[in-house]
Amino acid sequence: MEGVFNNKKFILVFVFMLGLCIGITTVHGQGTRVGFYSRTCPRAESIVRSTVRSHVNSDPTLAAKILRMHFHDCFVQGCDGSILVSGPATEKTAFANLGLRGYEIIDDAKTQLEAACPGVVSCADILALAARDSVVLSGGLSWQVPTGRRDGRVSQASDVSNLPAPSDSVDVQKQKFAAKGLNTQDLVTLVGGHTIGTTQCQFFSNRLFNFNGTAAADPAIDPSFVSNLQALCPQNTGAAANRVALDTGSQFKFDSSYFSNLRNRRGILQSDQALWSDPSTKSFVQRYLGLRGFLGLTFNVEFGKSMVKMSNIGVKTGTDGEIRKICSAFN
Repeated sequence: MEGVFNNKKFILVFVFMLGLCIGITTVHGQGTRVGFYSRTCPRAESIVRSTVRSHVNSDPTLAAKILRMHFHDCFVQGCDGSILVSGPATEKTAFANLGLRGYEIIDDAKTQLEAACPGVVSCADILALAARDSVVLSGGLSWQVPTGRRDGRVSQASDVSNLPAPSDSVDVQKQKFAAKGLNTQDLVTLVGGHTIGTTQCQFFSNRLFNFNGTAAADPAIDPSFVSNLQALCPQNTGAAANRVALDTGSQFKFDSSYFSNLRNRRGILQSDQALWSDPSTKSFVQRYLGLRGFLGLTFNVEFGKSMVKMSNIGVKTGTDGEIRKICSAFN
């Protein structure tokens, strides 16, 4: 009897531990998990990684563009690859998405994956993996990406109405992030992705000339920095499409210098600089800077955690959605 009891006890402990392990691997997801393709397409992540590396090595600006594309995908209809669909009135035709680039990277990876594992790996997962790999190629830390998303069957420009905007106040940004299940730390962390990449003058030139009807620039900008920006975005010269680094002096390196620029009043977008002026977000910026008197946070580590949360917004799993054969078109 004692042997039977011990066996039952072992089985109960084993089942409990198994359930605990499963809970750990799926804690961030709604059906997604790390290693989802380990049996059905074991080379999936390495194929995406090598594809992203090839493209980014040829054009380093693509790293930030893939990261931004994933963000835009997740904030509209969830992380379902709907941003990738081509055609009239699809998400990619909305004004907020016209500046997105890098679709060819996702298409390239999909072509290779279809050859290796037909009909297995979703475009939504390719984009999530590519975003992580873009950060790593820019010098950031890696993180484990839960996979198992399926591709959405809807992509409408009319749904692209609640993306965070360059002139949003902190309160508006917090509302938009909270609507997606993301808190204030996630907001500051994910916007910190602006440590790589550029933006067009049209999205912040209002801060440089006649700000809010005055004859001066936005007083939130360091006065010694204003003339630099005015030279890059001269008034009334058709410079709206000129591009400026979001993280001055470090646009290709994934690091915390973006937060130093906020502290020095050198944030480019009005919505970015507001993170320093609002107490609820300023404290997180200070923690990422490791300022004395604040409990420090490591940006590279926290970024991965917030990305996992974001990448599980509204995911489609199981029998919901589809696995597209071509990322730019529904099956």
